[in-house]
Amino acid sequence: MTVSEYLPTIGTVVITALIDSINPCAIGVLILLISILVVYQSKSDLLKYGLIYIFFVFITYFLAGLGILYFLAVIPLWVSEYISIFVGVLVVIGGLIEIKDFFWYGRGITLSIPADKAKKIQTMAKKITLPAMIILGVFVAAVELPCTGGPYLAILLFLSQNFNFNALLLLIFYNIIFVMPLVVILFMVYFGMKVQHLKRWKQNNRTYMRFATGIILIFLGWLLILIANGTININ
Repeated sequence: MTVSEYLPTIGTVVITALIDSINPCAIGVLILLISILVVYQSKSDLLKYGLIYIFFVFITYFLAGLGILYFLAVIPLWVSEYISIFVGVLVVIGGLIEIKDFFWYGRGITLSIPADKAKKIQTMAKKITLPAMIILGVFVAAVELPCTGGPYLAILLFLSQNFNFNALLLLIFYNIIFVMPLVVILFMVYFGMKVQHLKRWKQNNRTYMRFATGIILIFLGWLLILIANGTININ
């Protein structure tokens, strides 16, 4: 029996973006950057450089998503269906790995930025200049997209089923939500919150972030598979 629905709804986009936005990697890099800025820069520079970094994370994520979305929209439908099934399986596996990290964090396979890339990010974050912040934002977004972009890729596959102006608006909306926690964290520090409190909060909640991400990934992965095999139709 076929279930006809219009997907993705705004609710699907919002929930997925919110889960993606609590990404420990993106938040961790921002906290590292802020901890450097508060020592060596004024509060106005903290805000300026922090917002530049966040903006280029946003623009890189958006442009990468737009490119993938266009590719998925123009390829033949039968190819898109096979890609959806393949990606759906990968997304489910990614969800299971994230849930595994809730119980056994850091053991075995894990979805995180590779150690060599993480070290490079730390080195780049210490270069507090306008070009350096632009490069850092682009680099961080590009590095974490293959590692933790499961929710994003799932939404892009949904949007590609009906690639129009509304899909573009939803893509922009998704990315605004994605960077919003970074903006909130930056302003919290700007208005007086201690960086140590943020580090402690991230450390205490990173496993819960991964658990929430895992649940959403499994749901989205199965949804992609059901759409691809015709159980659910997007009109």
